[in-house]
Amino acid sequence: MTYVVQRYNSEHCCSTAQGAGTPDRMTHGIGKPAPDPISSARIATGQTGRPAPSTNWASNISFGAARTLQPESLDSVRRIVAGSEHIRALGCGHSFSGIVETPGDLILLDALPRTLTIDSVNSQVTVASAVRYTELADELHRAGFALANMASIPDISIAGACATGTHGSGDDQRVLAASVVALQLVAADGDLIELRRDLSRDTFPGSVVALGALGIVTCLTLDIEPAYEMSQRVHLGVRLDEIQEGLNDVFSAGYSVSVFTDWYSGEANVWVKQRADRSVSAWAAGVQAPHEVHPIPGMPAQLCTELGIVGPWHERLIHFRARTAVEAGNELQSEVFLPRNLAQRAIGALRDIGNLLAPALLVSEVRTVRADDLWLSPAYGRDSVAFHFTWRDNGREVMRALALIEQRLKPFGPRPHWGKLTTLTPGEVIATYDRAADFDQLTVDFDPSFKFRNDFVNGLFPIR
Repeated sequence: MTYVVQRYNSEHCCSTAQGAGTPDRMTHGIGKPAPDPISSARIATGQTGRPAPSTNWASNISFGAARTLQPESLDSVRRIVAGSEHIRALGCGHSFSGIVETPGDLILLDALPRTLTIDSVNSQVTVASAVRYTELADELHRAGFALANMASIPDISIAGACATGTHGSGDDQRVLAASVVALQLVAADGDLIELRRDLSRDTFPGSVVALGALGIVTCLTLDIEPAYEMSQRVHLGVRLDEIQEGLNDVFSAGYSVSVFTDWYSGEANVWVKQRADRSVSAWAAGVQAPHEVHPIPGMPAQLCTELGIVGPWHERLIHFRARTAVEAGNELQSEVFLPRNLAQRAIGALRDIGNLLAPALLVSEVRTVRADDLWLSPAYGRDSVAFHFTWRDNGREVMRALALIEQRLKPFGPRPHWGKLTTLTPGEVIATYDRAADFDQLTVDFDPSFKFRNDFVNGLFPIR
């Protein structure tokens, strides 16, 4: 990884200078790409010689791409995109939905230079899209900086997490994509487009959580802040009655709070992550765990992050230690976002069917997310509560249980996580997004030939 601390580098992608006057559409002086679509690219074998992925992480999606390409330069990415009829970008493959799948070309960006530039004056970092949060967090902390939030696991690509609305937890924390202040993508004709929060006000809110439908994102610029320390504790055996009745107290008990339950035992375990520079809540319930515990009962806890000891932010915000993720999973996942003010009613609805979920459910996690203005963010326009479900790897049982959940929650306007399973129809999903029509038009403006579309996107936004 290239690591640079500087205020501004005009040759770096996603220039970070405030008010620099960078136009929305840029080619950075390198002209139109040559027509050869696979010049300086290779059929993907991965940097360590592994074969190109044929499935996602959970193996519930098989990739049927005509070719899987792994370019080693930005110019090669531009040539590939310009020469492809249909193309999608593949990150870490940690999505459970069909958001990546395409009969056209898949492009992997992990062989591009893994650049990372910190703008200490403006508190921003510009990073290559395939860099994982694990790598970013290490470098930021080493330089004395931090992210405001992270997902439960850090071994996911930054671009993929932002494109799907992935999130952490906290009443004051937004989805990870809300920290993006600029991004660069390769458009359908191979041109580079740079979008900035301060200069692209009409289009930027629609371009971050974009489902890969606008172009191939090559780098992003994120807000950062000074590094901080945290500790975490786990409250075991908290009564669900107490959580449901005192929801605000529970989720304000720390900087980041997660509630894990099975919905039928009447109890939950609550993870509370507290910043050392913030006041400590007096909330206490259940029994405080004396050592690390796994969110899934009975699973070994050695992969989980440390309890009771103050440590760096990037070792406490996550549930699982960095670089301990397994290469493939034997689980499936789903998640729905609901309005925060309906959380108590939703908890009641799930408790009513808890015994019916038991055969398929490993554990469920409840988190809160602050509203944002990103058109396709699951938290767009409303403070949200997110109900996450980790399922046993039994597709038929899972889909039956998930259909029951989503039917019960449908009156509350559920928005499924874009990268996870759902039984809701595309029409039902997109109907909950006020700016869906604006995003549909944005895809036409950016990609009139629908090069970046696939069945997943077309289901939500049928080609007219």
